[in-house]
Amino acid sequence: MAPKLYTSKVSGNCYKVRLLASLLNVPLEQVEIDFFNLQHRSPEFLALNPRGELPTLVDQGKIFNDSSAILIYLAGTNPDRGSVAAPSSYWSADVVDQASIVDWLAFAGSWIHAGLSKARAIVAFHWPPNASEADLTEAKKKGVKSLEILEERLAKEQWLALSRPTIADVAVFVYVALAEMGNVPLAPYPAVRAWTDRIKGLPGFIPLDGLDKALG
Repeated sequence: MAPKLYTSKVSGNCYKVRLLASLLNVPLEQVEIDFFNLQHRSPEFLALNPRGELPTLVDQGKIFNDSSAILIYLAGTNPDRGSVAAPSSYWSADVVDQASIVDWLAFAGSWIHAGLSKARAIVAFHWPPNASEADLTEAKKKGVKSLEILEERLAKEQWLALSRPTIADVAVFVYVALAEMGNVPLAPYPAVRAWTDRIKGLPGFIPLDGLDKALG
């Protein structure tokens, strides 16, 4: 039975999971949750995930309620395309490599979330409804700093954590690729743009549903 993913088409965090599953050729049973009508806060969903957050993955009796945890789980328990041995190359059996990957997962969950992700939500979706101009200004400021950090790293390295693409790249990619939806331009960051192009060229890459133009 395929893992069941509770997801939303507009969520970048949900897209990360769908993207990795496609890169690894892992089938998913997808259950679409209406985020803007707060279906993720319904009693039925809260019984599954008391945090009321997306994505949520259910597989073999286990429940994972965080996108980074799901990425680690899928990359660690599945092989690469055309291979039979886990973990996939998007994860590592080496603890030092794991620490390097998790370092960037934390960056995605803090800097990217508070900056580029928040700016996109405010500008593109007017979410949250009570967001102020000051909130947007602060999010854009954080987003620019995030891009500066990434530009410095990617001017020297092809990939974020290791010498190959990993879930670190998958986790950071989406809100960077969609930065301009939050009125944060990518033009000043050539190394970042080259990195997003490399990710789009990976076998199994899929665009974000409904936002193909922004990702193209």
